[in-house]
Amino acid sequence: MKTTRSRIAAFAAAASAALATTVITADPAAPRPGAHTLPARVMTAEGPVQGTLVGAVRTFQGIPYAAPPTEKRRWKEPQPVRRWSSPLDARAPRNACAQPSDQPISIEGGGSEDCLYLNVTTPARRTTGGLPVIVFIHGGSFTYGDGATYRAAKLAAAQQGAMVVTVNYRLGVFGFLTTPGLRAPANLGLLDQQAALKWVSRNAGAFGGDPRNVTIMGQSGGGYSVCAQLVSPAARGLFSKAIVQSAGCVGPDGSFTRTQAETNGRAIAEAAGCDAPRVVDSCLRRRSTAELIKASPAGHDGYRPVVDGKVLPEAPSQAIAAGRFARVPVLHGSTHDEMSGLAGLEEIMTGRPLTAEQYARKVTEQFGKDAPAVLAEYPAVNYPAPGAALSAVLTDSEWSTAALDTQRALARYTPVHAYDFAEATAPYFRSVPRPASFPLGTGHMIDLAYLFENNLFEPLDATQAGLSDTVTAYWSRFASTGQVDGHGLPSWKRFTTRDPYVQQLASTRTGPTDFAADHHYAFWKALTPSQ
Repeated sequence: MKTTRSRIAAFAAAASAALATTVITADPAAPRPGAHTLPARVMTAEGPVQGTLVGAVRTFQGIPYAAPPTEKRRWKEPQPVRRWSSPLDARAPRNACAQPSDQPISIEGGGSEDCLYLNVTTPARRTTGGLPVIVFIHGGSFTYGDGATYRAAKLAAAQQGAMVVTVNYRLGVFGFLTTPGLRAPANLGLLDQQAALKWVSRNAGAFGGDPRNVTIMGQSGGGYSVCAQLVSPAARGLFSKAIVQSAGCVGPDGSFTRTQAETNGRAIAEAAGCDAPRVVDSCLRRRSTAELIKASPAGHDGYRPVVDGKVLPEAPSQAIAAGRFARVPVLHGSTHDEMSGLAGLEEIMTGRPLTAEQYARKVTEQFGKDAPAVLAEYPAVNYPAPGAALSAVLTDSEWSTAALDTQRALARYTPVHAYDFAEATAPYFRSVPRPASFPLGTGHMIDLAYLFENNLFEPLDATQAGLSDTVTAYWSRFASTGQVDGHGLPSWKRFTTRDPYVQQLASTRTGPTDFAADHHYAFWKALTPSQ
């Protein structure tokens, strides 16, 4: 995730309303289920939980999957949750994990260190056999976001049906800090994700899910988390399929070496006033949540999973290219216009479209000596506007090439289905203006509007809702069987090294696309980047 790529999250609209506090109640009111309707109260391995039953789904929110990582448990591996006997009120979300408030995608209120909660959504009606389980890991550059804002009613009630689990995990300074002197394991955020998967193994059956049929799914930073879990030895056996959206496991994979992580960690310790070698650990542990957030780097480039030799034994890009990963079926893809939001930012801010001269200058700043070749491959006159040309350049160089490299590497060892989410008139972030000079297509994060109900995004119109039906059916079909087509869906062939089949997902046409040609793959592979 390069700097230009990671900044794209800054275009998201403000997060939805502040999260509610959940309490344990002795006998919360619940709708009475019918003969074929599942109950809204479930007995988990840790205790009973009371959810809600509305329309086609049941929802349980704010279920603790590990003990609060606060006070003496700060920077400790996730610990077992204390059992309870009275029903846990799971009708509203709990805290998001602590995070900066400097970005539009920040969770309102900044979250809390007490945040290891997950949310479960299932179909309301009884089904035969266990439901496939989808565990969604949210994005946000390992620094922002939460699970509860991704409401999963449509995905859970899709054609195949699924138990969908959305997860919080420790972020930023609490989940991915590595610095000399701090007595703490690396990759606590990844360990939290694994603890949530272990919760699923224990409890999926209570919600009607099949604990032997679990798919991990993530987008952007969550997608890079899935790449890391494919490589992590401790995650083996906790899932049987993987969905990776907008994350190239091969290429810029979002991991830091220990040296990189420690360099960043030293800067954080210094900013917190805790850089004296002998007192780093005790000093940092005395700092408040707010003080540590203030000492942390803002934005999207400060934290990544760390190659620590244990949780993450090697960089995902190296491990996957060499076949050293969990060889489960993978659904992998990206959006057609990943960088359109960033390309249109200057026009949005100034009200003036990018000119051809400004486009050439930006390409030169980005690619140096290779800029003439890039400008010849992507002449502004071939696009609706220079901003659209810039979007194509940044998308193809930073995302599409890595996507195809990842699909080819995975396909040497495991079944892969690949896609290009290419809706020409997709929704956008609420209350965020669009550039007037060119259409944004489907940019970074926008595919999630078709899979989840999330207040970040504009509502779908009727045409977009039709594509959403198709996409959620594909995703739930994959989670159930490892295949994607069937049940009246458009045919979708497997991606192989001999036949690199990529499925275009769009309301106007869902079917095969020449991804390599469309995204100038041969050009980028032949070009030697100057930086």
